[in-house]
Amino acid sequence: MSINRLLAGAAVATALVAGTATPAQAAVNDPLSAKQWGLRQIHADQAWTTSTGAGVVIAVVDTGVDLSHPDLSGKLVPGATFVDCGPTSCGNGDWRGPDGTADAGDEHGTHVAGIAAAATGNGVGVAGVAPDAKIMPIKVLEAGSGSFADIAAGIRYAADHGAKVVNLSLGAQPGSQALTLTGLEADVTAAIAYAQTKGVAVIAAAGNETAPLCDTPAWEAGALCVTATDRNEVKAWYSNLGVKTDLKAVAAPGGAGLVNCDDDVWSSVPVGTGSAGCGQANYDAYAGTSMATPAVSGVAALLVAQGRSLDNVYAVLMSTARTPVVGLRGVYSPLYGWGIVDAQAAVAAPRV
Repeated sequence: MSINRLLAGAAVATALVAGTATPAQAAVNDPLSAKQWGLRQIHADQAWTTSTGAGVVIAVVDTGVDLSHPDLSGKLVPGATFVDCGPTSCGNGDWRGPDGTADAGDEHGTHVAGIAAAATGNGVGVAGVAPDAKIMPIKVLEAGSGSFADIAAGIRYAADHGAKVVNLSLGAQPGSQALTLTGLEADVTAAIAYAQTKGVAVIAAAGNETAPLCDTPAWEAGALCVTATDRNEVKAWYSNLGVKTDLKAVAAPGGAGLVNCDDDVWSSVPVGTGSAGCGQANYDAYAGTSMATPAVSGVAALLVAQGRSLDNVYAVLMSTARTPVVGLRGVYSPLYGWGIVDAQAAVAAPRV
């Protein structure tokens, strides 16, 4: 994979694409699962004997999803489109948008959705972190870019239509935190707060600019910021640090973003759009905090399926996360937040 596959910053808000794995504990027959080192880094497969995310809806607020993808079509609940629509949806979350045109960068949401909850054990493609969770496709970005107002509308739609986890693999440029701190931009801040009143976990990407702070909306109170690691459990070179005022941040597999497809994160892409360099028509390997974020959303879904409260979901994601090398849990650092999420430890944590 070439470096231009790691996407970062543009316009108002954009899609954020930019240790040694342990043996899998749950047998799956998905052909690309052997390449999914990220599942093993977060011990996802060991968690499936306890929770698979059944009954939980993850809203992928992004560029939309290929509704016909063989690894996703059976996992979808009705979605919505807010690109060029105003506050009311004018579509169903399909990646092509209201104009029916496939724009460059709009493959992103399909990739994110597959990481979180692709059909697992179906003999096709990849496995998802939360194999029995559902996906709500919400299109708020077009050609990889969109407005705060549309993102906010997507978050509110998800909260009002049954989603219990909202995945935001997107963010504004560094410095945009000042807009929300001063109140010049309040749409997304208010939408995240609204989601919290509905008991919805909001999981958001830290950003790919090697900046010290989480980008907004990950910066906002109520959102869990996600930084990225490579397959060796080292902070990815492009990833922003997990620094925000409430220190609500964790890390997850995002890929190296350099030259090797298998060092990045494999997942679904719209049918026929896979890159020649990685050699799959309906799947591809991307890198970025965008890829780390749905891994955490998937673990959040595993926890929600256990009947946990929102506060407990956040607390457990942070307290059971582990710091690489030293193995400490629930210890904050700017590089990893509270550590790399650990699905196996999380689902075993007390539900208080």
